[in-house]
Amino acid sequence: MEYSKIVAVSGLPGLFELVSSKSDGAIVRSLDDKSTRFVANRVHNFSHLESIEIYTVRENVNLVEVFQAMQASGEKLPDDKDAAAVKKYFEKVFPDMDFDRVYASDMKKMVKWYDGLNKNKVEIKLSEPEETEEESEEETEMAEARETEEKPKKTAAKKTAKKTAAKKEEAEPKAKKTAKKK
Repeated sequence: MEYSKIVAVSGLPGLFELVSSKSDGAIVRSLDDKSTRFVANRVHNFSHLESIEIYTVRENVNLVEVFQAMQASGEKLPDDKDAAAVKKYFEKVFPDMDFDRVYASDMKKMVKWYDGLNKNKVEIKLSEPEETEEESEEETEMAEARETEEKPKKTAAKKTAKKTAAKKEEAEPKAKKTAKKK
């Protein structure tokens, strides 16, 4: 299971693996009970964990950085129902967090999510877009194809321009002859 496919769905507890997306929603699998269901996007919003940022006293950081700090600390996770214990935990583990703007409910969610990710053995890291040699070759081939498509259009335009010029030249002597007769 990849971290990049994990989403939070508004109105539903826990985290979900994005199995498939459709124009009107998505098919998701719960990390808790492994049940699969369709979730309509007109009722629910989806948030990829990769896109979630946390307020800090400096610049916002990605949720991955908080999870990695939690992993590196080795501290035992607090009970997610005790807001004071959760806040103390984050003061030790991630002291740069802006505790005025990050609510206790958000910190509780982070503890629950981190626990769920660990139970499902999800590797917590951001996905990096990798450009393989095959992709770059395909892009080159597509660019060459576009160039060859443009060339016939240019030659067709030149031919049309030449025909128009030839017709004008033919029309000019006829116009001069009719002007001389009058």
